[in-house]
Amino acid sequence: MKKLFRKRNFNIPFIKMRYVGYTLSIIMLIVSIVAISIRGLNYGIDFQGGVLVEVSSDKTFDMQEMRSRLSFLKDFTIQSSGVDGNMILIQCQPREGETGATVVNQIKAELGTGYKYERVEVIGPTIGEELKIKSLLASILALVAISVYIWFRFEWPFAIGCMLALAHDLIIVVGLFALFGWDFNMVVVAGILSLAGYDCNDTIVTYDRIRENLRKFRKESIDSILNRSINETFSRTILTSLTTLFVVLVLLFVGGDSLQGFSRAMVWGTILGTYSSIFVGVPVLRRFDIRTVAQEVKGPTA
Repeated sequence: MKKLFRKRNFNIPFIKMRYVGYTLSIIMLIVSIVAISIRGLNYGIDFQGGVLVEVSSDKTFDMQEMRSRLSFLKDFTIQSSGVDGNMILIQCQPREGETGATVVNQIKAELGTGYKYERVEVIGPTIGEELKIKSLLASILALVAISVYIWFRFEWPFAIGCMLALAHDLIIVVGLFALFGWDFNMVVVAGILSLAGYDCNDTIVTYDRIRENLRKFRKESIDSILNRSINETFSRTILTSLTTLFVVLVLLFVGGDSLQGFSRAMVWGTILGTYSSIFVGVPVLRRFDIRTVAQEVKGPTA
């Protein structure tokens, strides 16, 4: 295990294993697309609109009793949160003719005194729909902006490879939220946008080594150079991914309900980002004449 963390060169035949990676990626993408199409996303209050009330108490909540008391609410869900079960999250939709404020007052009247209302949110359906559109637009713009940067920094074949790797990761992460029915809200979108910036990091480092090795080993085959570059940056890739993964796992387990979506997106995105930088972003470069590109681009490597 110690050897994995030392700065040394590996000799793992990643490029020869590319078809295993292609097969696994295709399976994950199909499952994700089917899950999104059939199950759909479990939109949170940010996108769907409605009322969200977070209530805390000095005692542990009896969930069955709370569901019975609040059964008059429309399309309501109650989730237990907090380490000791002394906090609940209530989500519901106003009935026709009711306002969000009316529903909040009804909840407070039913529960009575002895409770603290930590968070109260009321979002209308129009605002929720607008947030959906803006979130989708922000994700697309993030992909385009990153691809344009890499296009100018490394030339267009590398930009295509990075964009495919990023799209691969984002589709699968969103697919996991659809498959498992996890809440999809603005916090998750923030995680996905953070993921877009993080995921391209390993890919860019490997691309830089590829471009350097293309100039250094002019007589080697493209497959050999690509494999050499992945192996030379492999220790760094594993270290970066593990340190990030440790942090987001801590957030996942102790960060509370408000950070659950962000943490889940980052945990799976970190794992997928490491995988895609090796089995998606690099092997796709075999389809292009990257040796000519490397010879045309002047200047020192980063």
